[in-house]
Amino acid sequence: MKKHHPLKTVLSVIAALLALVIAFLGCFLIFASVTTLKIKDSEAIEISGHAAAEPNPAQPFTVMTWNVGYGALDERQDCYWDGGKGVDGESKAIVQENIDAIRDRIQTIDPDLLFLQELDVDSKRSYRIDELASFQNAFGKDACACSFAENFKAGFVPLPLYNPTGRVEAGIAIFSKYAVSSATRFQLPIPFSWPMKLFNLKRCLLINRLPISNSDKELVLINLHLEAYDDGEGKARQLAMLMDTMQAEYDKGNYVIAGGDFNQTFSTVDQQKYPKRDNWVCPVIAAENYPSFTFRMDDAHPTCRSLFTPYANADRAGFQYYMIDGFIVSNNITIQSLETLDLGFQNTDHNPVVLSAALND
Repeated sequence: MKKHHPLKTVLSVIAALLALVIAFLGCFLIFASVTTLKIKDSEAIEISGHAAAEPNPAQPFTVMTWNVGYGALDERQDCYWDGGKGVDGESKAIVQENIDAIRDRIQTIDPDLLFLQELDVDSKRSYRIDELASFQNAFGKDACACSFAENFKAGFVPLPLYNPTGRVEAGIAIFSKYAVSSATRFQLPIPFSWPMKLFNLKRCLLINRLPISNSDKELVLINLHLEAYDDGEGKARQLAMLMDTMQAEYDKGNYVIAGGDFNQTFSTVDQQKYPKRDNWVCPVIAAENYPSFTFRMDDAHPTCRSLFTPYANADRAGFQYYMIDGFIVSNNITIQSLETLDLGFQNTDHNPVVLSAALND
């Protein structure tokens, strides 16, 4: 009987293992491609719930924006994607407690318009709690119109290897006590190439159009969560699209409010108030380049904290804070007040920001 050379046997085993690895990777990439968020340049979004009132130039209104950190990024947590180690919320019960606490705070403020970011509907990291439904049920579908735009959907995110992020389905939402005539999702430029973009957010603008009492103009609301993890080029392209969109609406005579998590700060903010202490560079949007709009953040309190380490027992004086949440408002709107609510990052890594404004006649 012919004997096989030991080296040939080893090479055959290695070749078979490589073939298996390649086949597995191929199947995984096919799975990732099938389960990732399918995007269009623009897409009409269903409006759930009902609201009948219309904004009135004689009546001030409030707008609140809050990145809820998918209920998992409370004061006890850090985050792998921001330099820490954590991936999931501490437990399903604690994630629900965080969402409930955020909901209760929102109901205390009782804004007319609400922008939420990082809202999970079916994700491993938040124990597959439908957080959107939690807010819809609390605010009441008979008194509030809601639109939701997905910006992150992946069947399985493989990182970190020690605890893969797994399934993610999340997005941004607008809740309105005023009637909404239409809601649209506009895709922002994606700075990542294949295959990395399969596992990254597909960031977007969620735009709501609200009719105004006794007027042919509209109040145009734009909720956003801009890029965080690129080299800066993606942020610039996304900002350009946002400002072009706002300018086009303003040129029509419409009233425009954009709010959310910019992952950038404004030149109107005191840049020395929260000095840089980590490796992330927070870009600055030059407000003076956009004379049709007012850029506002309240730097009396930071709007976001670092996730490099948990916050609960940290040295608060030496902690890394950011100013990245706020509003851009067209000049035909009067800002009456703007406040960052200092909640100590107890239930999420962001503080909410509340704007009070009125439409100019």
